[in-house]
Parts: sequence; C-alpha cells; structure tokens
Amino acid sequence: MSGTIHEHDPPIEVVTAIIRHDGKVLLTRRREGTHLAGFWEFPGGKVHPGESMEAALIREVREEIGVRIKVGSLIDEETHAYTDRTVHLHFFDAHIVEGTPRPLGVADLAWAFPSQLDRYDLPPANARVVEQLR
Repeated sequence: MSGTIHEHDPPIEVVTAIIRHDGKVLLTRRREGTHLAGFWEFPGGKVHPGESMEAALIREVREEIGVRIKVGSLIDEETHAYTDRTVHLHFFDAHIVEGTPRPLGVADLAWAFPSQLDRYDLPPANARVVEQLR
C-alpha cells in the first residue's frame, strides 16, 4: 500500500487539548521521525476506533506529558488537507487535575502567552484556533 492519501480516504480524527495556566497555553513539540516533526502544537493525538473523543484526549495527554486532565467544551473544529493525509481536528478546553507536565511522548513542551504563539512554528491546521486564543 502506498503512502498516498486519496480524496475518498476519510480524514484522521484528532483531538487536542487547550490547557491554560496563569494566562498561558501549553504547547508540545513533535518528535523527529513523526508527521510534522519539529512543529509545536497543542497536546493530543489520534482517536482510536471505538474510542470517544474525551477518552482519546485523556489517554493522549497522559502518554505525551504525564498529566491527568478534565476535558471541557469543544472550542473549534478544523479539517485540513496536508499532502499526505487529511486531518479533522477537534480543539477542546481542558485543565490539569493531576500531575506536572513533562515531555514523555514529545520532544519538548512550553507554556506561552497567546500573544507569543507566532514565535512557535505551529501547523497550518492550528491557525484559526491560534487567532481565537489571541
């Protein structure tokens, strides 16, 4: 099977957490060897078949940064076509209920004021939610 995604392939469902603390939002950096390696993004990841979005987000955040979160309301959704895949992103408000973020499944993490988000190389699919956060 080739790595080419065709228009009829369904988008990959992705959930992301907008975690805020002291006026800042949490960003994670993608590891080398992954899709969009080196880009900064909001923590989260793919929804597995049969998994709810909330369960997927709780699992992904625990795997990536080692904290337990409470998932709040859906902030925005965005479908974005990259050259090799299409993603359907769901951005949720979330807050940490246990633990301190540390880079477990990500290359790095950072807390940034919304006004500073343009200093980070974020994927194009995040543009609209970044504008909303500013």
